[in-house]
Amino acid sequence: MSKKDKKQTKKNHDLQEELSNIKNKSTGFISEFKTFIARGNVMDLAVGVIIGGAFSNIVTSLTNNILMPIVGVVVGGFNFTELALTIKVWGREVVLNYGTFIQNTVDFLLTALCIFIIIKLINRLFNKKEEEKEEVKEVVKSDEVVLLEEIRDLLKKQK
Repeated sequence: MSKKDKKQTKKNHDLQEELSNIKNKSTGFISEFKTFIARGNVMDLAVGVIIGGAFSNIVTSLTNNILMPIVGVVVGGFNFTELALTIKVWGREVVLNYGTFIQNTVDFLLTALCIFIIIKLINRLFNKKEEEKEEVKEVVKSDEVVLLEEIRDLLKKQK
């Protein structure tokens, strides 16, 4: 085998080895990605995003269709989304819809308030359950525990 053939064979071998490494890396990446997606946290996050989107629609409807008309009546039949400012810049008219901004701010605040209330209720529910469990634990004592407590109390009196 000539020197040139040996160099070509080595290049071919190196190229095959490099392709094999790339294949292994991509397979490793794909398997890592599959593992990442299959984790419960990612699925929980996906469910949370979907439910959050649906919840956002509910709060937007509550704001637009129930609360804002009431606010409009309170402030004299006023509709925030119609608030706009038209200014002329370099011969063109530019419309600033600041009423829509106010509406979106109210939507955000109501969404945050609803989430706060829901989390507060959930925390209260879980705290009650934990308190009930603690009460049950305190009430039910085994005979050995009662005996040991009596011995402890007697030892304290002797000191």
